[in-house]
Amino acid sequence: MKYKISVVIPNFNGLDLLAKNLVSVVTNTLSYDPDAEVIVVDDASKDDSVKYLKENFPKVIVLKHLRNRGFSATVNSGIKIARGDLIVLLNNDVLPINNYLHSVVDHFNDGEVFAVSFHEKGYGWAKGYFKDGFVQHSGGVESTTSHRTFWVNGGSGIFRASMLKKIRYFDEELFSPFYWEDIDLSYRGAKRGWKLIWEPKSCVIHEHESTIKKINQGKKDLIVQRNQLLFIWKNITSRTMIVRHLKGLMLRLSRHPGYIRIIFAALLKLEICLRKREIEIKESKICDEILLSEY
Repeated sequence: MKYKISVVIPNFNGLDLLAKNLVSVVTNTLSYDPDAEVIVVDDASKDDSVKYLKENFPKVIVLKHLRNRGFSATVNSGIKIARGDLIVLLNNDVLPINNYLHSVVDHFNDGEVFAVSFHEKGYGWAKGYFKDGFVQHSGGVESTTSHRTFWVNGGSGIFRASMLKKIRYFDEELFSPFYWEDIDLSYRGAKRGWKLIWEPKSCVIHEHESTIKKINQGKKDLIVQRNQLLFIWKNITSRTMIVRHLKGLMLRLSRHPGYIRIIFAALLKLEICLRKREIEIKESKICDEILLSEY
């Protein structure tokens, strides 16, 4: 089956990365689908990213935010105007290798497939597990065959547009400005019975955290740990696992009293989190214990 492809690239002060990677994105995407659209969503950059795009890539669709809104909101803006059946999400620091789409698209002939991760050189599929009361993840080994994965990378993956819409896109309200949003999206899809796959033959090179590394490390660490808590409070609907989480939370706090800052930061979004948790309880079809034991 032939699918219409849309590529969505978020950008914030990434002129150098666009100049480095966008030619390859456009060339390799059009080699698969000559009618594909490439959309760059600029998140209120202060550099000349938008000017560069308009002067050098007139066929690329450029959408500009008037204020900085973070990763999830930026990607969502692109997804919502995209016309493709399949949405390729690429960070501006991702360089696709020749024919990067040819091996992933056929997976979508299975109507239960939600998303497929590209193979970032040096990384395999993703494991997810529940340890010491917390949902955690790590990398599986690289291999030559496709593999089920815990989550699909929001900066180097391809998603079924109809399912993105059904699941209400990335949760920009809860996880902005960054981190855990793609794990949240993937987990919500998996709990609805949809499949997540890692495809080793579809290769990209990802210069990780080219934008985020410019942010203060302490602030970044706080956001990462806060969003981990929000992910658990929103998505883990098993009563047994929530009890284990609360015990693990108290143990972590007793060992690291400074962790109270993380808890307070998460509590500021508790009302939003609990509202979204009700949706997960209502719409989920697969229990947490099964999902977190499959990998």
